[in-house]
Amino acid sequence: MKVIIAAGALKHSLSATTTADAIARGLRRSGLAAELVLLPIADGGNGTLDAFLAGNSEGRRLAVLVADPLGRLIEGTFGIAGETAVIEMALASGLELLRDDELDPLRASTYGTGQLMQVALEAGARRIIVGMGGSATVDGGAGCLQALGVRLLDAEGRELPAGIGGGSLHLIERIDAAGLNLRWREVEVVIASDVDNPALGEEGAAAVFGPQKGANAEQVKTLEVNLRHYFTLVDEQLGIDVRTTRGGGAAGAFSAGLMAFLGGRIESGIDLILDLRGFDQQLANADLVITSEGRMDAQTVHGKGPIGVAQRARQKEVPTVALVGGLDVDETLLHEAGLWAALPIVNAPIPLEKALAQAEVLVEAAALRLGYLLQMDKK
Repeated sequence: MKVIIAAGALKHSLSATTTADAIARGLRRSGLAAELVLLPIADGGNGTLDAFLAGNSEGRRLAVLVADPLGRLIEGTFGIAGETAVIEMALASGLELLRDDELDPLRASTYGTGQLMQVALEAGARRIIVGMGGSATVDGGAGCLQALGVRLLDAEGRELPAGIGGGSLHLIERIDAAGLNLRWREVEVVIASDVDNPALGEEGAAAVFGPQKGANAEQVKTLEVNLRHYFTLVDEQLGIDVRTTRGGGAAGAFSAGLMAFLGGRIESGIDLILDLRGFDQQLANADLVITSEGRMDAQTVHGKGPIGVAQRARQKEVPTVALVGGLDVDETLLHEAGLWAALPIVNAPIPLEKALAQAEVLVEAAALRLGYLLQMDKK
């Protein structure tokens, strides 16, 4: 028997790699006679860098001092293998870098992600994959572009301070992209995202994702007006209209900014990782795929990592089982989307804080139970 463990991270708890290791330990403890292939996965959000580097002998993790969403210096990291770099924007501009009382989508900036991208360019990257999940920002990528050399000028012709946030986009009157390194024209910028929301409107970055980053109703209105002003200037001054482009709303419309200035194109985050890890080749003689997610809900069905895994496996007639921390969706929908079954890892009522602290033990125990189930035909 061959089992592929395509585990995703359990948010706020376990990385994809740690989750995969725990599943493998549980299966081995069950006595299951199987070849276990560990392929940690991510869909452009948390764990994308880890999934890229896992099992990649050429991959290197590089650390750089960058600005966090509020402009404080932190150590950001990115990965590079050959001429491909992977940047997980959440590691420089993400929600998890801030305490709950620090969330400030009017001020938060993607400047630190731009600093990572600039270092990746200088390191020789010709293809840069930017994972879009988990951002704290709604700045349309303006902060990032400032870090790359774009000057944003106010009505008096003065350059706005570095690290502009979504609350200040209305101050921009002129965009000067002359300082953007010409080498960006030779770099393929890939936006790893499974979001199809546009930058603006009722389904846009401010309305849909602003509240997740701490915006109240009034701030959502401000962010919407500011993003509309900014991307209208981009259209008028650069001749590039990304206001209604599908997927432009990812990471507070950071995606739209990369499309407009760097020619970025969106690809499914999970498909990118699966291709990088050679998932289809491993499926050729596999009997089962095991994946995982912290909480399965209605969003999972719309292209999230576990469903991407299950759909690719189903094409090869290989069933997929998911181990999950929480389950808040009709399991029929999951099955129809490609999953064979979703199995919660908790075996009794438990406070969330305790479950997060014990997640590794719970995952291993769930994998042990699954291993026993897989051997029922021997009894």
